[in-house]
Amino acid sequence: MIAKLSGLIDSVGSNHVIIDVGGVGYLVYASSRTLAKIGSKKGVPVSLLIETIVREDQITLYGFADAAEKEWFLILCTVQGVGAKVAQSILAAVPADRLPVVIASQDKTAIRMADGVGEKLAVRIITELKEKAGKMALGLAATQQAQSATGKKDKKGAAPVAELPITASNDAVSALINLGYGRSEAFSAVADVLRERGDDLPLGDLIRESLKELSA
Repeated sequence: MIAKLSGLIDSVGSNHVIIDVGGVGYLVYASSRTLAKIGSKKGVPVSLLIETIVREDQITLYGFADAAEKEWFLILCTVQGVGAKVAQSILAAVPADRLPVVIASQDKTAIRMADGVGEKLAVRIITELKEKAGKMALGLAATQQAQSATGKKDKKGAAPVAELPITASNDAVSALINLGYGRSEAFSAVADVLRERGDDLPLGDLIRESLKELSA
């Protein structure tokens, strides 16, 4: 199996790149996000992680600019109705580092932005992956907390999903959505405030501090 390809860009299409490796051109399908990262200039060195999918009638290579995108590609493909094409479409619509929060916060709107994803499929993806996504978001949150302790907090990092007080967080998230913010964006802001200020913060203060977080 091919796990990685390093070579020169031969040509780039809307959903693929041909990589010249020692005179052999490999057709590699990739998300628009990965294609944007590598560029389209012929002869430029490129290196992609590869997932090789073997079927009776063909062998198909899918390329990824980083390990997180490849991991989520494989996770998404475990959901019934999500094939390689749809998985790459989702990754083009939502960055891999945002998917844990998007799915854990049940943000169907963000998932439906992907080509080929309707209401039913979006619900199935969230239903089947929300527990895994929540655990992954918690792991990212732990890293974020460590960075915060050393003054390196990344406000765009994932939120500690499972630690949110249900009533307060839901009310605050709903209020922010009503003000025009996206569900996952609101979810992350509320989680950041609760982690920093504690889970006994009054609802009004929680909403106010979350708005400050969103405008920072």
